[in-house]
This record gives sequence, C-alpha cells and structure tokens, in this order.
Amino acid sequence: MVKAVIEEVESSLATPTALLRSIADAMVAEMERGLRGDIHAQLKMLISYVDSLPTGDEHGLFYALDLGGTNFRVLRVQLGGKEKRVVKQQYEEVSIPPHLMVGTSMELFDFIAAALAKFVGTEGEDFQLPEGRQRELGFTFSFPVNQTSISSGTLIKWTKGFSINGTVGEDVVSELSRAMERQGLDMKATALVNDTVGTLAGGRYMDTDVVAAVILGTGTNAAYVEHANAIPKWTGLLPKSGKMVINTEWGSFKSNKLPLSEYDKAMDFESLNPGEQIYEKMISGMYLGEIVRRILLKLAHEASLFGDVVPPKLELPFILRTPDMSAMHHDSSHDLKTLGAKLKDIVGVADTSLEVRYITRHICDLVAERAARLAAAGVYSILKKIGRDKVPSGGGKMPRTVVALDGGLYEHYKKFSSCVEATLTDLLGEEASSSVVAKLANDGSGIGAALLAASHSQYQYGASD
Repeated sequence: MVKAVIEEVESSLATPTALLRSIADAMVAEMERGLRGDIHAQLKMLISYVDSLPTGDEHGLFYALDLGGTNFRVLRVQLGGKEKRVVKQQYEEVSIPPHLMVGTSMELFDFIAAALAKFVGTEGEDFQLPEGRQRELGFTFSFPVNQTSISSGTLIKWTKGFSINGTVGEDVVSELSRAMERQGLDMKATALVNDTVGTLAGGRYMDTDVVAAVILGTGTNAAYVEHANAIPKWTGLLPKSGKMVINTEWGSFKSNKLPLSEYDKAMDFESLNPGEQIYEKMISGMYLGEIVRRILLKLAHEASLFGDVVPPKLELPFILRTPDMSAMHHDSSHDLKTLGAKLKDIVGVADTSLEVRYITRHICDLVAERAARLAAAGVYSILKKIGRDKVPSGGGKMPRTVVALDGGLYEHYKKFSSCVEATLTDLLGEEASSSVVAKLANDGSGIGAALLAASHSQYQYGASD
C-alpha cells in the first residue's frame, strides 16, 4: 500500500523538462499580458519607476528604511564612488509594538519617524553630509502599493497582520514625510521601492551584469530590467535610459500547465487566500513543509506509515516547517538520526523504522525538487522575455547575464538551490548556460533602497544607467 501511494505522489509531483518549458512559455505570455495592462493578466507586472539602477559611482551619505513586517530596519550608508564603494554602513532593527499594527496611520508613522530621528542623532564623524544638503532616504515598503512615481505610491491593502484604518488609498511617502516633519527631521524620501526591486539594485551595484532579482524565501517574487518600449501600458515619456525595472509579482501566476496535486488543491482550499498565489504556494518556504505534512498524513491514513494510530500532531496544519523539512532532507547519516529526532519532536513518533525515515526523506526530496524545478522555470521565463535564453542568432557570444537570488529558502536549503541551478542549466542548454550566472545577493540589510535613493537623488551624483 505504501508503494502505491508513493508512486501516485511521484507521478503527481513530476516536472519533466518539456513541461517546464511549456510553463515558462505560459509565464512569458502572462508577462506580456501584464505589460499590456490587460486587467485579466495574472502577473501585475508593476512599473517601479526605477529607470536608473546604481552604477557604483554614487557617493555621499544615504539612509534607508525597510518596513515589511513586525519589525523595521533603519540603515545608513556612506558611499565612496567606484574606488571605495561602501565605505561604512550601520543599521538598527526596531520591533513594532503590536497595538500600533492595528492602530492609526499617524501613530504608526510617528513611531517610525521617531526611531529614524533617534538613529540620525547617532551619526558619527564617519558619516559626512555635504553642507546645505538634505538627508535622503530610500523607503522599502513591502505591502501592495500602486506606485505613481519613483517617490510616491498609494497603499492597496495591508497584509501580514497589519490592519490600520485610513492608510489605504493614501500615499505612503507623504504619510512618512509628514511624520518626519512632526519629528523635526529634515529628510526627503527620494525612492519608494519594493523589496525585490531593492535586491535588484543591490545586486547591480555589486555586479553590473545583473539583469534580474528573484526572491525565494517565505514568499517569492521577481523583478527585472525591461526595455521601456516593450511596455505598452507605459504612457509617459520614455525614460532616457530606455530601461524600466518591472516588479512581476509572479507569486500570483497560475496556469493549467502547473502540476497541481491533490495536496496542493487541499492546502489552497483551506488557505486564507484560496485560488490566489498558486505558483507561490508550490515553490515558497511558507508552504513546502506543509505539502510534505499532507503527503505524510495520507501515508499515515492509507498505508499506516506510522503504525496503526495516525499521530495526532500530524493532523495539525503547518506543524512541519520548511526549515525542519530541510534538516530532514539534508540528513546523510546512515541511520538518518537527525530525521528520526525531528519526527519525534514534531510529529511525536518516538521510534520510527529506518524504512519510514527513508520514505520521509524521499517525500522531502520530491517536494523540494518540484519546487526548485518550477522556480527555475520562472527564472528561465524572465531570461526568455529579455532574450537572454539563447546565443544570438547572428552568431557572436551571449553577454554575461547574472540573476541575483535572495531569500532564506535559496540561501539555507542547499538541495533546493542546487536543484534550481541544475534545472536552469538544463533549460538553457550548454552554450547559453555558460553565460548565465545565478548569484546569491544577500540584501538582507536593505542597502538596495539606500542605493536607489542615491541614484535618484535630488542632487544627481552623475548617476546614470
């Protein structure tokens, strides 16, 4: 019976390369719909208004504020141009008191501005602001925003446990600016950026061949550099760089090509947002452990995997987290001792046979491999969209093409990240893949937003694309 269930799981999670190619084609088609402004497009393809990415020439003192969850980070960086690069950086993390997450907009932004003012007050002599200049700030705001310019955007809705009346529909930059004024803080927010766009900026600063940034963490998203003339919905003047950074919001991708198993369908049905973020639910860290739990539960019910009694804890949604899944998957000891200890701690099964441990590891492997292969198809679709998926037809070499990857899933789950890279190589083929580099760009500090404040400074430091 165990064998039958496992075979069914294997076939329902299979992602043959031909299927990945058709998924990538479907995603490219959705990207094109999003860029045309089709209201039914699954990918929003948001215009970021970032038309000049950092070059390395930026210099001066810049601040960043990263608000994306229950805590926020304030950061300052002294940039020294091409030679010295990041001369010095300092940051501070501040947690938001729970009552402010459900209070008023004014209280929340006053709290943030006060923390920012306090942080500015601790500027040492290593940080130099030229005489007569206003401090400038890049603001990473990881909530859904309708961006209206590089430095303005209205809040669409709060997520992640925030529920504040009065901010929805308001410009978050002016909310922050008014709060800074109330604190007597003379600072101008010159760039409002999505975290994925910030990762792209940080990646480009470190390596000028970076064309896209992909986040594979609790959630997933991607941003890339598009030709401005390939964005039919762009109605303004074409930027002088001829380029525009697009935030794909690709987590919301769905297609009948995606290999949805009964486990995915049940998890989606019971989720807070059924029918939404389908691609994200198949590949991101928030969900992988839960898919494994659901498969193990089926094996427990239908094939008595853990004996005659189904372990009660295995019935609890999200009891198995992706870091635990990763620890089990990476256990290479001959008796899978770590894996056995994890099953005991999490599922409450004290003594598992070696066979049960091997089956559990195999399930982790199947779920992680499918996720990694689907993620690679997404990266491949972006490369296809910008024509970096094959060697130029007129001969010549494909330019070096770097994708900056960030997020805990990619950084810490080694079998996952190796599989993403191997699959991307497979999809690109030998010749093209020799020009494509996947690079861990750990922008955990949010320096990308400070760099964008510099490249969009009101004093223009001669930054160009």
